[in-house]
Amino acid sequence: MSEPILVDARGHHCPVPTLKLRKAHETAAPGAELVLLATDPMARIDAPHFAGQVGATVLDVTDLDGGIIRIRVRKAP
Repeated sequence: MSEPILVDARGHHCPVPTLKLRKAHETAAPGAELVLLATDPMARIDAPHFAGQVGATVLDVTDLDGGIIRIRVRKAP
């Protein structure tokens, strides 16, 4: 498996984190893992909703230091 695709949306507000995730998802290979880093709490809702719309799987949502939210998503194969 290849390295995860990092989508750094720290400091951006809704809807930018999800838009960045969408753009990365569009160009990612099937089965690729994408890691969204966000500071906007709405990303907890918006990113999983987006994943559900495109058939991707949310692997986990984790709180990191500094108010950073990490959301790992796997693109459908």
